[in-house]
Amino acid sequence: MADKNIEEMTFKEASIELEQIVRSLEAGDLELEESLERYGRGVELLRSLRARLNDAEQKVRVLLDATSESAPVPDTVSAPSTAFINE
Repeated sequence: MADKNIEEMTFKEASIELEQIVRSLEAGDLELEESLERYGRGVELLRSLRARLNDAEQKVRVLLDATSESAPVPDTVSAPSTAFINE
């Protein structure tokens, strides 16, 4: 079975595969060659997952900076209520 290209995997798919690799390595049932192959794949998956997490963290920081106290926040409290328009 050929491994799916890591960059084409979703974060969840990569996480699940990494967990499966860890479990198979911990079980100790694999031959040495297969263990080394699985370990290498696991390292690749881990690198990709960490990079994706770092990217997501940077995006969150940008969003938080955009909504910080220095950024103007629209006043929605004084806006007229639309709750009774259709009543």
